[in-house]
Amino acid sequence: MAAAQMVRESPGQTLQPTALVHEAYLRLTGAAGQSTWGSRGHFFAAAAEAMRRILIESARRRNAIKRGGDLQRAEFDLNEFAGRAVSNEILAVDEALERFARVAPAKAELVKLRYFAGFTLVEAADLLGISPREADRWWAYAKSWLKLALQDPDPSWRK
Repeated sequence: MAAAQMVRESPGQTLQPTALVHEAYLRLTGAAGQSTWGSRGHFFAAAAEAMRRILIESARRRNAIKRGGDLQRAEFDLNEFAGRAVSNEILAVDEALERFARVAPAKAELVKLRYFAGFTLVEAADLLGISPREADRWWAYAKSWLKLALQDPDPSWRK
């Protein structure tokens, strides 16, 4: 899940998939190292949420003014300069997903499992306890809703 998520991050990222897994594990189990999970789906949903929050915090830290967030960043690669910054994209997706969760919480969980945890539609449906066909309908609705939310700066019509 972590490796799939890190593929979306910008080049030169200091957070590695292993570190993401370790941080998510610490957040999931707490200081005592103990947790109880109701099911496999509950565990993976919690893991996806933990990874999402870690990546959002990382993007916000990178964009902080005290860390040069107001400056144009450029990564140097031996062959070429890095492309667009993905951290702004992930923050925009997170903001839209938060609004979507207020409208359709179950469908937002599907998006988190697909986008942030890298599960296939069938795997996510299994974890949520719904049929793949229902997950396909939810996914189509969620993609449309989020696409409009990311294009429209005034989300008042979707509240």
